[in-house]
Amino acid sequence: MSKKLLIIGFVWPEPKSSAAGSRMMQLISSFIEASYHITFASACAKTDNAFDLSAMGVSQVVIELNNSSFDEFITNLKPSVVLFDRFLIEEQFGWRVAQQCPNAIRILDTEDLHGLRKGRALAYKEGAAFNNSYLLNDTAKREIASIYRCDLSLIISEAEMELLQNVFKVPKSLVLYIPFMLNKINESQLKTLNDFEKRIDFISIGNFLHQPNYNAVLYLKETIWPLIRKRLPYAQLHMYGAYGSQKVTQLNDPKNGFLVKGFADDVNRVMNEAKICLAPLQFGAGLKGKLIDAMQNGTPCVMTSVAAEGMFGTIEPNGIITDNPEDFALKAVELYTNASLWEKKQKNGFKIMNERFQKDFFHKNLHLQIDEISQHLDKNRLNNFTGQMLLHHRMQSTKYLSKWIEEKNK
Repeated sequence: MSKKLLIIGFVWPEPKSSAAGSRMMQLISSFIEASYHITFASACAKTDNAFDLSAMGVSQVVIELNNSSFDEFITNLKPSVVLFDRFLIEEQFGWRVAQQCPNAIRILDTEDLHGLRKGRALAYKEGAAFNNSYLLNDTAKREIASIYRCDLSLIISEAEMELLQNVFKVPKSLVLYIPFMLNKINESQLKTLNDFEKRIDFISIGNFLHQPNYNAVLYLKETIWPLIRKRLPYAQLHMYGAYGSQKVTQLNDPKNGFLVKGFADDVNRVMNEAKICLAPLQFGAGLKGKLIDAMQNGTPCVMTSVAAEGMFGTIEPNGIITDNPEDFALKAVELYTNASLWEKKQKNGFKIMNERFQKDFFHKNLHLQIDEISQHLDKNRLNNFTGQMLLHHRMQSTKYLSKWIEEKNK
């Protein structure tokens, strides 16, 4: 019997624009390797940065929100597994999947915990210390409900796994730690990387539409970069990211070495040219793709604790972690000027990549878990009464709201 996977995407994958896009491509590759026939469906309009999934043999289908045409589509497709790429998508389509294809395994890829990100952003905005009063917000309630309604949720960060189990008391059987799934860095790759003497300047990168990234740009511009520039008057900071609006481009300041470069078509090239990557994120969640790009290209980082969360485990980081802006600037200058320290941190990055994000290990874990769920699907769902209860209420509320919207749009 052929295995069919339907992925319902919030957006079409853009691996050059965001870590979420790279993550989705890794999952698609894993399912292809496991011999699935894949259909990717989304109601979102494609941008020029969207990856051509058909080149990988993946079918691409445009679907509509709040429209029963999806019911006919999924009934004809008969997927064995359905993957929602954010809880918002599960809220919109999960009840339809459960109704039309009750035997399909429902998987949620959280990308990162949106409730955690929202709570941290609110605490930051209010100038308060983050605590559970910020964490237990309405977004978190919706997200946890979505996790319960699914047969399995993929969690990208060990820190978020711990949070789900210790704070929200989510059963271990419902969540699986699947970080970025990457190939090992081999010796031939290492030989292509620039050494300390061949690199120059600082780099910061991230999708400008993502609020934590835009906030970090402002933090660099207004607070950290002036402190670094005072000690390194000829250094430059190259800012890269997709979707740079006017509010981003107007921050370009060549006189003070703050250069807004925009979209990086080849992140490996620009990262390999830079000496230090700066990641002063003040809030956010999940794993940071910018740190992965830096480690893959041998570029040490100076980062905040939010940026570093879940990345390094028990291994020494590929740079310096600090939340104090003055210390951040001092450490950036030290790392920029100290070759032996720079080389030590670079080696840490290679070790982290090769020991913590091995594709083969997590690929195997993912598909073993899916096979186990497939064999005991009815029993697992009976043991998850909370999920069945939430699905029941979801089908009595959002279901009819969706139907009302559909009728209204006719």
